[in-house]
Amino acid sequence: MADTVNTLPFFYGNITREEAEDYLRQANMGNGIYLLRQSRNYLGGFALSVLHSGRCYHYTIEREPNEMYAIAGGKSHRTPVDVIDYHSQEMDGLMCLLKKPCNRPKNMQPKMGPFEDLKEKLIREYVKKTWNLQGAALEQAIISQRPQLEKLISTTAHEQMPWFHGSITREDSEPRLQHGSRTNGKFLIRQRDSNGSYALCLLHERQVMHYRIDRDRTGKLSIPDGKKFDTLWQLVEHYSYKPDGLLRVLTEPCSRPDGETGKHQNVAGGILYKLRTVPIPGIKKNRGSRHTTDNLNPYETSVPNNQAAMPMDTEVYESPYADPDELRSSTVDRNHLFLEDGELGSGNFGTVIRGTYKMKKTEKQVAVKILKNDDNNQSVHEEMLREANVMQQLDNPYIVRMIGICEAENLMLVMELAELGPLNKFLQKNKQTSIKNITELVHQVSMGMKYLEEHNFVHRDLAARNVLLVTQHYAKISDFGLSKAIAEEQNYYKAKGHGKWPVKWYAPECINYFKFSSKSDVWSFGVLMWEAYSYGQKPYKGLKGNDVMQMIEGGRRMEAPGNCPPEMYDLMRTCWTYKADERPGFKVVEPRLRDYYYDIAQ
Repeated sequence: MADTVNTLPFFYGNITREEAEDYLRQANMGNGIYLLRQSRNYLGGFALSVLHSGRCYHYTIEREPNEMYAIAGGKSHRTPVDVIDYHSQEMDGLMCLLKKPCNRPKNMQPKMGPFEDLKEKLIREYVKKTWNLQGAALEQAIISQRPQLEKLISTTAHEQMPWFHGSITREDSEPRLQHGSRTNGKFLIRQRDSNGSYALCLLHERQVMHYRIDRDRTGKLSIPDGKKFDTLWQLVEHYSYKPDGLLRVLTEPCSRPDGETGKHQNVAGGILYKLRTVPIPGIKKNRGSRHTTDNLNPYETSVPNNQAAMPMDTEVYESPYADPDELRSSTVDRNHLFLEDGELGSGNFGTVIRGTYKMKKTEKQVAVKILKNDDNNQSVHEEMLREANVMQQLDNPYIVRMIGICEAENLMLVMELAELGPLNKFLQKNKQTSIKNITELVHQVSMGMKYLEEHNFVHRDLAARNVLLVTQHYAKISDFGLSKAIAEEQNYYKAKGHGKWPVKWYAPECINYFKFSSKSDVWSFGVLMWEAYSYGQKPYKGLKGNDVMQMIEGGRRMEAPGNCPPEMYDLMRTCWTYKADERPGFKVVEPRLRDYYYDIAQ
C-alpha cells in the first residue's frame, strides 16, 4: 500500500500536523481542500488533513485487522483512496465534503520518516541471522515476506536505537543521563517490567524526570493520558518535535555504554524475540526450525499480533542438500528409509505415503512416491525416472525438492513432505482463508515458476492440485512428471502428439500445435489463480475439453470468482492472452502479484 500511496500527488509522507496545516493554508483554495499524510502513531495508518472555515481538521485513517481502512467509527474501505473518494460524496462524520486535493509543490517528494532509512538494513540483518540465509535464498525470503518482515522489524526497531537501554533500573538510568553533556531534553528509554511497560527518562534543569510508558490491552503504548503509539520509535519521534505534556521536547539521545546492546534485554517487548521463543502447539523444533502437523495454521493464535509463521520458520525452507556432510546423491539407502502406514495420495503410478529418511546428522520427514509392481508399468517407470531427473536439477524454496531415488522392493521417489497437501483441497475445506493468505500463496507459486522460467524448464502440469502446502502460509510446486528442460536457443518444447493432457489448464498453442513454453505455463498459472480465488472450485465446471477450446477460440474466458479482487482477475485475464508472444512471462507476472500482495498486507 505504501508504494501505491507514495505516487498520489496529494500524499506528503511523514510530515507533522503543523506542517500539514501550513501547506493547506498556503494553498488558499477554500473549504474542503485536503491532503493525505502518513500517520505518526499508527503503523500502516494515514492521516487526512482538511481545511474548513479557516480551521484545519485532522482524521486518522486506521488500518484495521482485516486489512481494510477506516476513519475511526466510519465505514471501512479497501484503500485510503477509497476512503477519500467516499468522503468526497458523503460527509459521514467529517466537517465538510472533501472537495479538492492540495497537491505537493513541484519537485517535492513525500517525506521519508527516520525509520524508513533504517528498515531495509534491519530486515536484511534479521533474515540473515535468524534463518542463516545467504544469496538467492536470502533475496527470495525478503521478497516473498516483506510485509510481515516490515511489521516485525518496526515493533522491535527500538532495540537498535542508541536511546534504548534495555532493562536497567531507575537508579542506573540517572547517572547515565548526568554523565557527559547535561543538555536539557537529553533522554533514554528503559524497560520497567516484562509486561511491556517502559519508562522515558528525561533530563530537565539537571534533574531526571521519569515518565511511565504503559501498554494497553490493544498493544498501544502511551505516557499516562498521552497520545497512543504502536511503537516506541514513533513515541520518541512525536515527543522530539512537541512536548505534548512533557516538561520539554526530547533533544539529545543518551547513548548506551560501549558494547552494551538493547537487544534481547527486552524480555517481552518484541514479536521477533517471541517468534523465536514461544512454544507453539503442533510444532516440533529441528535445528531452530518449525514444522507444522495441524491442518489449520497454529501460529495465528499462538504468536502475538496474529503474526503468521514465515516459510523460513519451517525445516523444509532450507535445501535438503545444505548439510555439508551430506552428499547430494541421486540414490537413497533403503535401510535408512522408514515408511509409515496410510496414504497421502494415489494415482496411475501407485501411491504416495509418508516416511522418515535418517541421514547422517539429522532425519527428515519425507513423502515417498511408490510405483506399484506391474509388468505393464514400464512407461510409468520411465516417466518416474524422468521426473526424478528433472527434480534433481531444481533447488528453490518454492519447489518441492527431490531427496533421491530408492530402488528396492519397488521404485520409490523420495521427496520433501508438504504436510497440508494440495492447495485446491485445502481451500475447499478452509473457506475462511483470507484473500491476503491466498495471495501470499499464489505469489510464492509465481516465484517458483519464475525460477523455472529463468532455468529454462517448462512445467506443463501447473494446477492447484500440484501446489502442495507445507503450512497455511508456505506453498511449493510439485509433480514434475510432464516437465521438460528446453534449450536456451529454443524457448519451447514440441510434443510428438496429444497425450492424456489436463486440457482445461492448457494454452491454445498447446492443444493446437503441441507447443509448450514458459508462456504456456503462464496460461496455466492464470487457471491456478482462478482455482485459488474460487476456494478450490473446478475450472470450466460442466464443460468438456472441446467446449473449453471453443469458448477460448471464441474470445471468451471464465468469469471472475465471487469476491475475487478485480486486480487479481485482471491479472488472470492477462495470463489468458491468446497469442503466446503477447502473453507476459513470469518475470512480469511475479512483480505484479508481489505489488498487490504488498498493498493488501502492509
